[in-house]
Amino acid sequence: MVKGVLDYSEFKDVDMVIEAVIENVPLKQQIFIDIEKVCPPHCILASNTSTIDLNVIGQKMSSQDRVIGAHFFSPAHVMPLLEIIRTEKTSAQAILDLMAVGKTIKKVPVVVGNCTGFAVNRTFFPYAQSAQFLANLGVDVFRIDAQIISFGLPIGPFQLQDLAGYGVAIATQKEYSSAFPDRIFKSPLLDLLIKSGRNGKNNGKGYYIYKKGEKARPDPSVLPIIEESRRLTNIMPGGKPISITDQEIVEMILFPVVNEACRVLDEGIVVRASDLDVASVLGMSFPSYRGGIVFWGDTVGAGHIYKSLRKWSELYGNFFKPSKFLEERAAKGIPLSAPAATASASRSRM
Repeated sequence: MVKGVLDYSEFKDVDMVIEAVIENVPLKQQIFIDIEKVCPPHCILASNTSTIDLNVIGQKMSSQDRVIGAHFFSPAHVMPLLEIIRTEKTSAQAILDLMAVGKTIKKVPVVVGNCTGFAVNRTFFPYAQSAQFLANLGVDVFRIDAQIISFGLPIGPFQLQDLAGYGVAIATQKEYSSAFPDRIFKSPLLDLLIKSGRNGKNNGKGYYIYKKGEKARPDPSVLPIIEESRRLTNIMPGGKPISITDQEIVEMILFPVVNEACRVLDEGIVVRASDLDVASVLGMSFPSYRGGIVFWGDTVGAGHIYKSLRKWSELYGNFFKPSKFLEERAAKGIPLSAPAATASASRSRM
C-alpha cells in the first residue's frame, strides 16, 4: 500500500500528511507552506516534532486550524503512545480524526496542549539534565544508570543518551534552553564526548562499548572525559565528589521530573494527571507498577519532594527550584493528582 514519490504533486488527494524531518524550524515551516498549497482543504497537516512549538511551525500558513501534532515515540513501531498536540487554533474535527487514526493503527492516543516539548518530553527534559548534574557533582555515571534500572526503567539516562545519539540531545537542549532559560543546567560533557570521536551506539563508542552480538558494557576510557567535564563545570563542593546514597540518586534524577510534571499540570497542558501517568508509562517506559510519574510522586509525597528540591536548590541553584504548584500542594496536603477544582475548593475552605 506504500508508494514512493519525489514531489508533492501526488498529495492533491490525501486526507492526512505527517511531516517527520529533523528538528529544524525553517525546514519544517517551508514544508508546511508547500503542502498547504497542494493538499485538499480537508487534509490534516500533522507534524511528528518532539519539541518545537506547533505555532512556530505553522505561523506562515493561512489555515492553522488543520495544524496538529502527531508525535510518535521512538522506536515508532514498538512504542504504543501517540501524543496528539492541539494548538488553540486546531479544529475539533482534526483532533477527533487523528484520534481515530491512532486507534486504527493500534496506538494509544493522548491529547495534550501545545508548548515546547509538549507533555511527555517536556516533563522528562530534566531527567537527562539531572543525570548530567550528578555526573558533574562527582557521582559515577554507571552507578546512576544501575540505580535507575533498579528503580524499574529499562535503561539508565546515560545509556539512553548513547542510544539516541548525542546530536539529538544537543538539539533538544537548545530548544529547552530558549524556552526555559531559568532552569537549564549546561554541561560540556556531550560536546567533549563528540570531540573525542564518540557518538554513542551509532559508532559503537559512548559511555558504553557496543559490539555486535554482545551486551553493552561500561567503557572505562570515558572516565577522563567525565573528569574534564567536572573540572570545567567546577560545581563539586570543595572540589571533591559528593557523598550520596542510592535512594538519593533516584530522587535527584526523578524529583525534578515530578517538579516539571507539576508545571505541565498547572499550565493545563494535560487535562488530568492520569493522562500524564499513562503517557509516562507508554512513552518514556516509566515502570507501570509504580503507576506513572504523578501517581508515583503522590506515593512519595509532595512534602518530601518539595523539601528535597528546596534543599538542593539552596545548594546547587535554580535547576532544582520547586514549582509554585508543588509548593502549594505540599503546604496544604493536597495530592499532586487532585484536579485544580479540588485544590481551589480546599483553598477556599482554608
